[in-house]
Amino acid sequence: MQIHQIKPSIKNRKKRVGRGGKRGTYSGRGVKGQNSRAGNKKAPVIREVIKKYHKLRGYRFNSFSPTNQVVNLAVIEKNFENQEIISPKTLSLKKIVKKDQPVKILGKGLLKKSIIVEGCLVSRSAVKKIESVGGKVK
Repeated sequence: MQIHQIKPSIKNRKKRVGRGGKRGTYSGRGVKGQNSRAGNKKAPVIREVIKKYHKLRGYRFNSFSPTNQVVNLAVIEKNFENQEIISPKTLSLKKIVKKDQPVKILGKGLLKKSIIVEGCLVSRSAVKKIESVGGKVK
């Protein structure tokens, strides 16, 4: 093998501009500006978009973990009749809560009707108020 038969291992190497030769004064870079300077590097456009997103703590942000939907006794008093069964299903049918999420009943408000609570988390104050009126918590 002779020296004139050797070919470079890298093909289509990027042309290094501004190193003399027949390119003239500006070496094909144009006149002034960021692109004509040595060491010209632009930040990627997507970076600005990414920087605008707020940062949340925790692994994968836990955004899809179900949280309890809160229902107060005042809402139950308004929407349910005496001796009616209250469950996540009946609450979602009356469009008080969204479907397929756990429900917690809190003791805010007055309760005059005796009700039966099934399949819901209930606070201590709500249990006292429900049982004082004659209702049941299962």
